[in-house]
Amino acid sequence: MTYREKTTWLIVVSMAVAYTLYFGLIIGGHPAGREMFPMLWLFGGVAATQALVVIAGYAVLAMTTPKAERRRPDERDRAISRRGAAAAYYVLMAGTIATGVVMPFTDTGVTIANTALFAIVLAELVHATTMLVSYRRGWHG
Repeated sequence: MTYREKTTWLIVVSMAVAYTLYFGLIIGGHPAGREMFPMLWLFGGVAATQALVVIAGYAVLAMTTPKAERRRPDERDRAISRRGAAAAYYVLMAGTIATGVVMPFTDTGVTIANTALFAIVLAELVHATTMLVSYRRGWHG
């Protein structure tokens, strides 16, 4: 497994755990699902914790991976990232249309904000997962 693939796995796993916890609490009736200020604190805490886990993971991977493997992204890495970004774009656009065009007529601000956050997280997961599948299948662009 290449260094880039390992870092992508780190991002996918940390996001899946962190945001499953966040959205699980929201769906489970946490006060953050009803009021804006608690929602911001909960999301901020989850996002900060996830960021710290990713930073620590990057540090561990950097220390345990030989420098030759941690080279700058080559043409294939950039093509794989673009492929993931293209897939994520459509997910993010669908979420943006739902939260910006449809939901203002039917839902409250906190629900709209959480749906928008869900669309962003889902798009990033699609981006990273597409990259992982591309690395695993040996896609070359």
